[in-house]
Amino acid sequence: MPQNSNDLWGAGKNSLPDFDKILTQSNNHFKQLLPGKCPSSFLILVIVFVLGTFVWSASYTVPSDSVAVVQRFGRYVHTVPPGLHLMFPLGIDSATIVPVKRQLKQEFGFATPGAIDPYQSTRKNDHNRETQMVTGDLNAALVEWVVQYRISVPTKFLFEVREPSETLRYVSESVMREVVGDRTVDEVITVGRQDIESEALIKMQGLSTKYAMGVSIDQVQLKNINPPKPVQESFNEVNQAQQEKEKLINEARRDYNKVIPLALGEKDQRIREADGYRLKRINEAKGDAARFNALYVEYIKAPEVTKRRIYIETMQEILPEIRSKIIIDEQTINVLSLLNLDSKTGGKQ
Repeated sequence: MPQNSNDLWGAGKNSLPDFDKILTQSNNHFKQLLPGKCPSSFLILVIVFVLGTFVWSASYTVPSDSVAVVQRFGRYVHTVPPGLHLMFPLGIDSATIVPVKRQLKQEFGFATPGAIDPYQSTRKNDHNRETQMVTGDLNAALVEWVVQYRISVPTKFLFEVREPSETLRYVSESVMREVVGDRTVDEVITVGRQDIESEALIKMQGLSTKYAMGVSIDQVQLKNINPPKPVQESFNEVNQAQQEKEKLINEARRDYNKVIPLALGEKDQRIREADGYRLKRINEAKGDAARFNALYVEYIKAPEVTKRRIYIETMQEILPEIRSKIIIDEQTINVLSLLNLDSKTGGKQ
């Protein structure tokens, strides 16, 4: 056995080791390792290292758009607001930062370059899988959409559901397939986009609440919706024909709105004119009848006087219109009337 080993553990096998000698040799060994052979410098370094580790593990900062969920030995303690905070060090407490004021999003069918959130988009191999859907009329469509959400309850987001972000992706895909499957391909691509977004938002929020995921869905927005590539050219031709059809319908409606209201206006004008003429004739007839009745009453009272008065009034209206007048006595007979053919009188008598 080497001499130093014997010196370290004692003189023989049956003798006990000398602990004082061992401590003295260890102290000398550390003195040789330290610069200047001073043990106080080593103790200072150890104390500084321990204090630094203590402070580093006991303090943490929460950003302004987040909160921290504090756990003590893995059990939830409380939630702290943004700012600088302290906790028990050395792994006793742990703080998880949750961005409750930040709007997060998940993309389906495409990926934004440089995204930090690993659950924002799926892997490249899954893009085609999650966008391939079957509509209600058994047609295929490639649907791309975005879900924007916020973390509303941090404790539920962390503890109620395992992998809540991934679960939200599955919920979003399931709801979108259900909503798209209830509509025709024309509705999905053209006029039904807004209805699909509204219905999908309501159903996603309902499932998120049911599963206690702690998230609030802000918006569901459809992006590109295209038919599968093998039929895309044919579908574009059908779509162009449908657009042409809508164009012709709009032009026909424009002409209709230009001609029909004008005809309706003329019709109403003619009806009003006829109605006015009808009322005029009725009122004139009623006035003539009333005048005749009043005249008849006077005639009954004095027939000769009334007859003469009517004759005189009639002559007063007729005679001023006659340019040439010939007056003959009633008792005169065999009188040949002279017709004046003077050009000044125009042959009127």
